[in-house]
Amino acid sequence: MKVAAKFFFTCSLMLITLISNAQQKLTGQVNIPDHPRLLLLKGEEEKIRQTLKNDPLWEKVHQGILTKCDAFLTLPPVEHVKIGRRLLDKSRTCLERVFYLSYAWRMTHEEKYLKRAEKELLAVSAFSDWNPSHFLDVAEMTMAVAIGYDWLYNDLSKNSRESIKTAIIQKGLTPSMESNSTTFWLKAAHNWNQVCNAGLSFGAIAVYEDQADFSNTIINRAVSTVNLPMQVYEPDGAYPEGYGYWAYGTTFNVMLISAFQKAFGTDFGLADKPGFLKTAGFLLNMTGPTGQPFNFFDSGTKGELNPAMFWFASKLNDPSLLFNEQNYLKQPARTFTDDRLLPAMLIWSSGISLNKITAPKTNMFVGKGINPIALMRSSWTDPNAIFVGMKGGSPGINHGHMDVGSFVMEADHIRWASDFGMQAYESLESKGIDLWNMKQNSQRWQVLRYNNMYHNTLTINKELQRVDGSAPIVSYSNDPMHMNAVVNISSVYKGQVNKAIRSIAIVKKAYVTVHDELQTNASETLVRWSMLTTADVKIISKNEAELSSKGKKLILRVQEPANISIKTWSTQPSTDYDSPNPGTVMVGFETTLPANSSHTLHVLLIPQGSLNKTTPKSKTP
Repeated sequence: MKVAAKFFFTCSLMLITLISNAQQKLTGQVNIPDHPRLLLLKGEEEKIRQTLKNDPLWEKVHQGILTKCDAFLTLPPVEHVKIGRRLLDKSRTCLERVFYLSYAWRMTHEEKYLKRAEKELLAVSAFSDWNPSHFLDVAEMTMAVAIGYDWLYNDLSKNSRESIKTAIIQKGLTPSMESNSTTFWLKAAHNWNQVCNAGLSFGAIAVYEDQADFSNTIINRAVSTVNLPMQVYEPDGAYPEGYGYWAYGTTFNVMLISAFQKAFGTDFGLADKPGFLKTAGFLLNMTGPTGQPFNFFDSGTKGELNPAMFWFASKLNDPSLLFNEQNYLKQPARTFTDDRLLPAMLIWSSGISLNKITAPKTNMFVGKGINPIALMRSSWTDPNAIFVGMKGGSPGINHGHMDVGSFVMEADHIRWASDFGMQAYESLESKGIDLWNMKQNSQRWQVLRYNNMYHNTLTINKELQRVDGSAPIVSYSNDPMHMNAVVNISSVYKGQVNKAIRSIAIVKKAYVTVHDELQTNASETLVRWSMLTTADVKIISKNEAELSSKGKKLILRVQEPANISIKTWSTQPSTDYDSPNPGTVMVGFETTLPANSSHTLHVLLIPQGSLNKTTPKSKTP
């Protein structure tokens, strides 16, 4: 009977926990920890100190934060200065300064950090507003001020606390209740939703004891509406907006979950959303041996430290997810101490030793969903390994480019096939470009870096890809001797060809094949196959080009069609709004295909050391 009673009691506790975790609404005055309550409770600094003591890399991060804080002491406080329509740069500066300084105060109790954090908080609290017309600005500023208010609460003067609390409520939380175009993000399935809900929830938690009902409204709304962007991780964790916006949307999503868990003892079931925990595998695999990411859409060309990966590694008990992160941390601290959320990484570190990170066990990641992607490599530990990333999806996705079927490729520690990534928004907006119009005839697609002519894909009859098309991954294989993925890109060429299937493979761990199957319609069809590279290009025959970079070489060989002539295209802009693209060139070929016919394009990318491993008669990847 005692065993049965114990079993019943245990089951009852489990049921209560499940009910609690499934609860989607806060009502009334909920018990909540005293300040500090955001991310790091009182006394939990000791856990971080223990982590620092056990690992010199973590100590380097800590010292890097303190060094940055000392530099802040000599700078004027943040001012209300907009860049174009955005105050976002100042909101981010404030978040970096306040988070770092508040961390430094809690870890060292050196009064200089407290006083400077208070000065920053009072400066932005005195702003006329936090620019609600571009609500990301409000969200990041609210998070900044909430962290400072909460972490420094017991050490701020009464007057300072009142001024800062009032700013959180009046300039952060209250504008989010307006029913107008500024709060469109509540119905958005992209990073704006994640960032805005996170920032406002931080504000609501910070002032909870004074504004319980209002805070409950903000928090309940966040739990409900953040489901929209969290659905896009289904089924495999591929984040549609790419590497750069993963770092933005997903990290703020993790900040939201982490704050809920710490303040309320539950994340309201958010971490269990399908595909969300799998997204750590997506980001891990997005980086090649060179350290550069597959930077499709509006991403930068450089890889960067991602604090959220430490939350995922701890949550999943999988330190191998930090394989790339450990490499970033081995670099000088100045290379990663511009990350405004860096202190969160120390909170999420969970004592993980950065000297015992093993390589991931699989060399391939395939993510389906609305912007499917295949990422493959011949090795994790060989710096000269081959790496390929290819995407399907649609140009019509948030931050989309006309890059369906595009790919990047590395070998011998060189990125041979590249992607431009983003152009600074203000450089286009200031010239009057209708940048955020995603329609087929939008000016957006006239920007060089956004259309298909300057991506590693096909252009048919000199026309643009269709923004209403969507290309799924239809098959893939992780066979180490023939790793490949196949994407049906037909719908983005609707009306241009009847069928277009692209396959990419790493063959024998030695070289890469890019294989296209095309069926033309009733008209003669001009097809352009192009690839962006930063290498020097030397055309050595009608069907071969030699790419060279840093003393390494790669051969681009066109096996089919036979009757082509490889050529290059300049990437230099002809408009006053396009960004200059020094050190780059497009290489490829054009071919005219008869009406109502089927054809294959078969291209090999062969690192110099693998020339004797190719199979000339091979036509399928």
